[in-house]
Amino acid sequence: MNPFLLENKNIIITGASSGIGRQTAISCSRMGANVFLIARNKERLDETLFQMQDRDKHEILVLDVTNFDEIEKTIQSIVNKHGKIDGFIHCAGSELTMPTIAMKALIYQEMYSVNVISAFEFTKHISKKKYCSELGCSIIFISSVMGIVGEVAHLSYCATKGALIAGAKALALELASKKIRVNAISPAQIENTLITQKMLDNFTDENRKNKLSMHPLGYGQTEDVANACIYLLSDAGRWVTGTNLIVDGGYSAK
Repeated sequence: MNPFLLENKNIIITGASSGIGRQTAISCSRMGANVFLIARNKERLDETLFQMQDRDKHEILVLDVTNFDEIEKTIQSIVNKHGKIDGFIHCAGSELTMPTIAMKALIYQEMYSVNVISAFEFTKHISKKKYCSELGCSIIFISSVMGIVGEVAHLSYCATKGALIAGAKALALELASKKIRVNAISPAQIENTLITQKMLDNFTDENRKNKLSMHPLGYGQTEDVANACIYLLSDAGRWVTGTNLIVDGGYSAK
């Protein structure tokens, strides 16, 4: 049997309306999972669902992940209708380019709420016996290579992504007795995302060339991160926990 299959596994994905979250939802559906797509924009979630296989198996849930009081209610709704949770991928996130001198305390609070606290809140509730599959569960935080190497004018982004990596390690130790694995994935520049396109639109030709040269294998695609998620969600990754899987085309090897 193919150990990478996700047949009938219930997988929750935040940030499923675009980019890595969208592609991960599509890829998980191809591997047989039942996918629960979470984001704020229903129209864009509908676009994701349209590209998935066996669309009747999946469900859209419109939710702002910083509305912490609604997280457990959303998880409970899924479990009541479809059974317990086998996997969770936190793709929801916010990126900001701003020099430190211009940063305000409120900006840090907002970034941590979206990128970090919501991930930990979902994990807290999914890890409860009444929601987590008896066979165990795989939790994945989409971090960033910026969480380990840093970048100018990205203090809040780097800090929040680093927090996810550290949090995954702590949670992996705490939840191992419940058969819950917790890992982070750290991509570098992913070409086919709105964030990357916006960045490149503001670059000069020389900036674009320099940025590309920092990735020995070139820019990645959303599929590259989705495939890493499938590995960690599947039985093939059953002995992997507390790690940060770097998917960066060689960016951090320099």
